[in-house]
Amino acid sequence: MSENKYETMVVFSVAEGDESAQPLVEKFKAMIEANGTLESIDEWGKRKLAYPINDEPEGYYVIFNYTADPEFPKELDRVFNITDGVLRSLIINKND
Repeated sequence: MSENKYETMVVFSVAEGDESAQPLVEKFKAMIEANGTLESIDEWGKRKLAYPINDEPEGYYVIFNYTADPEFPKELDRVFNITDGVLRSLIINKND
């Protein structure tokens, strides 16, 4: 089975303060490293959202670039959806 390249953008909540996003960044960094090869993390930091999500006007943006098996993004997306503090996530297969 071949690995694919992925880019994942995540917007974390900063309702509990800017530093509240950091444990989540570490959690997902560890999850990606355990299931694939992390190539880079680009932390954009706190930005104003285009529109409020859950009544929050700002979010903490992070972009992960990695390679992983094709099944992994589904699991990553599932965990994003059940994790408090994740406002939005988008996983892009860069091989397509």
